[in-house]
Amino acid sequence: MEKKKISFSAQGKRADIGDITIFRILPNRYADAVGPFVFLDHIAPVLHAEDKELVNEGTGAHPHRGIATLTYILQGEGEHFDSRGNHAKVFSGGAQWMKAGNGIIHDETFKVDSQTADRMTHGFQFWINLPSHIKAESPAYLPIPAADVPKHILDSDRGWLKVIVGEYENAKSMIPNYSKQFLFHIHLENGKQFSIATEKDLEYAVFLPEHDVIINEDTFKAGEFIEFGREEGMIEIHNPSNSAIDILLFGGEKYTEPIVAHGPFVMNSQSEIAEAFRDYHAGKYGEINNHTNKK
Repeated sequence: MEKKKISFSAQGKRADIGDITIFRILPNRYADAVGPFVFLDHIAPVLHAEDKELVNEGTGAHPHRGIATLTYILQGEGEHFDSRGNHAKVFSGGAQWMKAGNGIIHDETFKVDSQTADRMTHGFQFWINLPSHIKAESPAYLPIPAADVPKHILDSDRGWLKVIVGEYENAKSMIPNYSKQFLFHIHLENGKQFSIATEKDLEYAVFLPEHDVIINEDTFKAGEFIEFGREEGMIEIHNPSNSAIDILLFGGEKYTEPIVAHGPFVMNSQSEIAEAFRDYHAGKYGEINNHTNKK
């Protein structure tokens, strides 16, 4: 099989929240979505001083409708509250998935991992667009501890692949799929290579959080987002460095319904966006009642 063609590559733009350094990777000037993924923020790695107070950093309580939010924590601790009464903490290596459905308010905070001595924080947030009939459903929340994230060990000591969304070989994520979609965290040891044959009509993209990588014989820099063409082909990822690296590979079926996004809402028409705002201001999304315990 021939190598899959690369459509473009791009660096993210700064979109900091408070003291959190964030790079907005998707949407960008070339792409509004990859499969059902319409949003990706890279919460850049930060090493926090030993004497810094363990404060929560986050966006504050805010609404969502029409999407599922997915936070994947490489290092750190995420705490979730929402207006459906859900509350959980997820630590390094874990993920949080929330189906906003027909409307929810949540507050998600991020700090260093209280279960370890690691002072680094690093993570990602995705928005996954929902089919119109799922947008009308009630919200749902799923915290996934690190131990429950499926992990496939690559042969020849090449590294491993974690299945955050979708499935790979015999490893399958517990996150619900409403279309064909995948998000893989690939960890490659120095000098090693990973190859995957792509499927026709699926959209594919790679994000490089921290290291330069060779993809289909071209070198890309840390922080780059790379999207591939629609034809079938192989994606070959090679680690040219002297240390292990991490790569995100994600995508899926093209979203075929209209996409109208405004702020925290992603719907199928402008009238649905207006309705989302009306319902929010009318109090139909509820309120976060257990928020008083947040520290």
